[in-house]
Amino acid sequence: MSFLNSLCYTVCLDMIYHTQLNPTISFLHEPGFRHYSLALDISEIFKPILVDRLIFNLLNKKIIQSDDFDSHLNGCILKDNARKKIIKYWDERLHETFNHRSLKRNISYKYLIRLECYKLIKHILDIEEYKPFKSWW
Repeated sequence: MSFLNSLCYTVCLDMIYHTQLNPTISFLHEPGFRHYSLALDISEIFKPILVDRLIFNLLNKKIIQSDDFDSHLNGCILKDNARKKIIKYWDERLHETFNHRSLKRNISYKYLIRLECYKLIKHILDIEEYKPFKSWW
């Protein structure tokens, strides 16, 4: 789960870099040294629909199983082969498209993250009130 959370954080940070937002200024997580708290804030919105759903999908379809982990000192580590599988399915999920209710067109989940960044910008500029993304499916 932490591996996928870090992938989500990375994509959110990448989308922030495609906007005028400052990744060190956040509204939920405390800004800190060596991490970009705004990416953490935005990733919280998308973890349920990207990370959690993908984990359940991979486990339910037995794509990832217990033998895909090495247990060491009260923890477990993903094996390289499992990590590659997860990255493959993660990338597919990010580029999967769905019909956006407001835009009335298909967009990818990756682009949805960028749209969330634009909504924050509009809120900061006092153009419109910020309404975080809520899944409608």
